[in-house]
Amino acid sequence: MVEHLSPPAVPPSAHGVPPGTSGVSPSDHGDAVSLASGYFHAYTLVGVITAAGVLFVAFAFAAGRLLRPVVPTREKFLTYECGVDPVGEGWAHTQVRYYVYAFLYVIFAVDSIFLFPWATVFAAPGYGATTLVEMFVFLGFLAIGLLYAWKKGVLEWT
Repeated sequence: MVEHLSPPAVPPSAHGVPPGTSGVSPSDHGDAVSLASGYFHAYTLVGVITAAGVLFVAFAFAAGRLLRPVVPTREKFLTYECGVDPVGEGWAHTQVRYYVYAFLYVIFAVDSIFLFPWATVFAAPGYGATTLVEMFVFLGFLAIGLLYAWKKGVLEWT
C-alpha cells in the first residue's frame, strides 16, 4: 500500500532553511548583539583610559608651569655643558669621514641576521635546494650593492 504524502507548504532550501527566512533564530541575533556590545565596551574602556592618561599628563605639565618660579636671568640663557663656560660660536663644522663605513657595516650586519635562519632551514629535509638558490640570490644583491659602492669610490679613504 502506497500512501500519498502532500508536499510541505514552504519547500526547504538546500541548507534546510525555508525561503524568505534568514535561518538565524532570534537568540542568534542576541548573541551577535551581545558580542558587538562587548567589543564596544572594551574599546570604550580603552578610550576612557587613554583620555585619562592624556588629561593626567596635561594636568601635570600645566601644574608645573603654574607652580614653578620663573626668574629669567642672563646666566639661564647661556649654553651649559658640563660646567664649562661656552667659548666661541655654537656652530662648528665637523668633518664626518666614517659615516659611510658605519652605514655599510649596519647594512651588512642586519643582512647577516638573515643568514642564521637560512642556515637552520637549509638543514631541514626538502628545503635544501630552494633555500640555497634563494640565499645566493640574496647574497648576489648584496654583492651588487657592494660593487656599486666600490665603483663609486665610496670605500676609498681620501
